Amino acid sequence: IVLTLLVRGPRLVRRPRDLSAALGEATRTSAMLALILLGALFFAKAVALFGLAQSLADSLLALSPSPFVLFVLLLAGHVLAGMWLDGLSLILISVPVTLPLARAAGFDPLWYGIFLVITVEMAQITPPVGFNLFIVRDLADSSLAETARAALPFFSLLALVALLLYVLPVLALWPA
Repeated sequence: IVLTLLVRGPRLVRRPRDLSAALGEATRTSAMLALILLGALFFAKAVALFGLAQSLADSLLALSPSPFVLFVLLLAGHVLAGMWLDGLSLILISVPVTLPLARAAGFDPLWYGIFLVITVEMAQITPPVGFNLFIVRDLADSSLAETARAALPFFSLLALVALLLYVLPVLALWPA
């Protein structure tokens, strides 16, 4: 409200219905995020309670994938899941399942956290639900297809950064 008063000045006072609409929209958005967080936390607790994460980790590790194959699977899995989930939900839902896999494969948890952020950012510019695509599309007043094509170089750069982190993990771990 203070920021809006500073930017728009007294116009806000003349149009209280705009303030009411903004507060209503903020309330709806906050409630939606709270429900997503609640669902993700419930999922994380259920996964822990039933030992699903460890079960999945044991099953995948029984296949003895190389660390690079696991890296590719994690990257692809996060990007694919991110096509349908927002970033926060993706993190809250995937970490209980994927962190045990990463640790069992010898990946440092700090490195994995940085890798996860990069893959989530990749997912946020992936159609059909990449939320950042919708924001840029609205700002650029273009189609979703045009925006997705324009985001492809950034997606490629993030994939390259993820690969670089795999090859040189010290980039994520220095000076830790």
